[in-house]
Amino acid sequence: MSDDLLSMRTIEKYAKQIEDLKSGLDIEVLAEWSKRIEQDAKDIAPDELKDTIKIIQDDLLPMKFHFKVSKRAVPFLVQAIEKNIQTMPFATKLYFQKVEEAIWEEYQRYLKQNS
Repeated sequence: MSDDLLSMRTIEKYAKQIEDLKSGLDIEVLAEWSKRIEQDAKDIAPDELKDTIKIIQDDLLPMKFHFKVSKRAVPFLVQAIEKNIQTMPFATKLYFQKVEEAIWEEYQRYLKQNS
């Protein structure tokens, strides 16, 4: 195989990775995954908690989402994120890993304070 062909394949591979990174932080992509996670969390939550799970996209800052979730529903939201995280684009996965981490840490602090 020639060096030119190898170089072209390498360039194409990196171009695809860069494109995947860009598309993973696209507002529409994040919104779609947020809707999917919200629906999955509602699907696995008990009936009395379904209405306490909402992910709302900020009107002024569309890359920002408000996770309105009751404390009792947090485990179901985390389960929904975990269910979907492996199929997300790389940048989207990083975004939701940080969200999950922040929500879970806050939930753990809440449990410690109220135990």
